[in-house]
Amino acid sequence: MKKMIIASTSTVFDGSYLDYLLPKLELHFKDCNTITFVPYARPSGLTHDEYTEKVSVAFQKINKKVVGLHTIENPKEAIEKAEALFTGGGNTFLLVSQLYKNDVMDAIKQVVRGGTPYLGTSAGSNICGLTMGTTNDMPIVYPPSFQTLGLVPFNINPHYLDPAPGSTHMGETRETRINEFHFYNPQPVVGLREGSWLEVEGGKITLEGTLDARIFVQNKEAYEVPSGSDLSELK
Repeated sequence: MKKMIIASTSTVFDGSYLDYLLPKLELHFKDCNTITFVPYARPSGLTHDEYTEKVSVAFQKINKKVVGLHTIENPKEAIEKAEALFTGGGNTFLLVSQLYKNDVMDAIKQVVRGGTPYLGTSAGSNICGLTMGTTNDMPIVYPPSFQTLGLVPFNINPHYLDPAPGSTHMGETRETRINEFHFYNPQPVVGLREGSWLEVEGGKITLEGTLDARIFVQNKEAYEVPSGSDLSELK
């Protein structure tokens, strides 16, 4: 049975890394001692070691040990044996490229479907959808495929931003970009605002946090759903 937290972001406003999620994560990982961390997305160019240390400091607050996947000789086997998984944010193109390069995309999919608790933030959440096609990131590398884990039956747009009232910005809004995506792709998209997350328990997908999410369905008007909504039937 899938057990997942798919969060828009790791840090809300001026809080510390993962602080806003720690009460939820303490429950989510209650049966685990060690979390295997996937550092491949490398935010701001952090090294894998630096990123893993940052995550370790956060998880020490709930008495969890963190092991970086990059330190293990056989990453596929490490995924298969992991008590729990966390894929952090950064650049989604880089993350997906490395997941394929290290032959762990399918392994993650299979163990999470089998019940291994999973946490994703930002890029690590984006990959839970059917494809990475609704990422906000620059294509700094070219992955072999845009297909990702498909652990939920839609795409995710983390860090969803509403147009700022009175803004003179002349570029595309996030909504415009998602509409462009729907010109070529049929799957719905969930726009997750900062501080929001999806909790997946088996086949049930629930929006959590204090904010609404914005839902985009091909050839329909976008609409809002409140926290607590069941998104299991969104396909």
